[in-house]
Amino acid sequence: MLVYVLQRLGQAIAVMLVVALVSFLLFNFVGDPVNNMVGQEASQADRQALRERLGLDDPLLVQFARFVGNAVRGEFGISYRLQRPVAQLLAERLPATLELVLVSALLALALGIPLGVYTGIHRDGWLARLFMAVSLLGVSLPTFVIGIGLIYLFAVTLGWLPSFGRGEVVRIGCWSTGLLTVSGWKAIILPSVTLALYQLTLVMRLVRAEMLEVLRTDYIKFARARGLSDRAIYFGHALKNTLVPVITITGLQIGSLIAFSIVTETVFQWPGMGSLFIQAVQFADIPIMAAYLVLVAFFFVTINLVVDLLYFAVDPRLQVRAAEAAR
Repeated sequence: MLVYVLQRLGQAIAVMLVVALVSFLLFNFVGDPVNNMVGQEASQADRQALRERLGLDDPLLVQFARFVGNAVRGEFGISYRLQRPVAQLLAERLPATLELVLVSALLALALGIPLGVYTGIHRDGWLARLFMAVSLLGVSLPTFVIGIGLIYLFAVTLGWLPSFGRGEVVRIGCWSTGLLTVSGWKAIILPSVTLALYQLTLVMRLVRAEMLEVLRTDYIKFARARGLSDRAIYFGHALKNTLVPVITITGLQIGSLIAFSIVTETVFQWPGMGSLFIQAVQFADIPIMAAYLVLVAFFFVTINLVVDLLYFAVDPRLQVRAAEAAR
């Protein structure tokens, strides 16, 4: 177990170093930071003094080591456009993004797994066929099209839900949340459904495929021959073995929710990190772009590491292989 964990930690650190290198290259080879931070009236001496203060004349290895050290401490410099610390800007936007991702992930799992089980058990039923047909919309339609359609139906036509913003938020220490207010819940419904729809259909189809495969195995036939009830067979044996690959895919999809929430946040004007990143791209605000890249990669790596450990705990084959390798 310890060897397995150390291997995964080593891989995670290697990935983060590669991402840090890409972010560092953004700072050094996508425009001149000095030109972005000073005006046209600045003299050459002022520009050179700023370059020395920022350490831009140091060797690249020294600059990269300094960048990694600052990133570990959560320091990414000052925003060129807003002239505020990037870490402070991300801290203000992070709760909105994580809140949206959390609700979307729970929605995708709470609906995707039961629907996958149902369509796997009743694969020839008309309702299961209807679910599979409707799921094609979630897989094929782009996210922004789904979001615009939901806005037109529920915000413009029916007027039930707001079409933009986060609603009223409550601050708990340094964290802000809209899940404690009615307007916050109304505001998060449409963007969370939009973001979760693709993940929901993916989880449903994966669970269905795994259920169909597991139900054809010999131990399920033996369980039926022993006279076990359908509930015990479906949920005590089949579903338990179905969840092994689902854990892996779900972990990866949660990471993708964070990365690809940009489109949803743009459509619904959700005040999260995605909208901040879009603004940074428009103004070539390199510190925010680099910090966003590192932060998303950190979430991806952390989630993948947790998934690997859960996969090791759930799958006995990996435990046997690790025990054999340790001998």
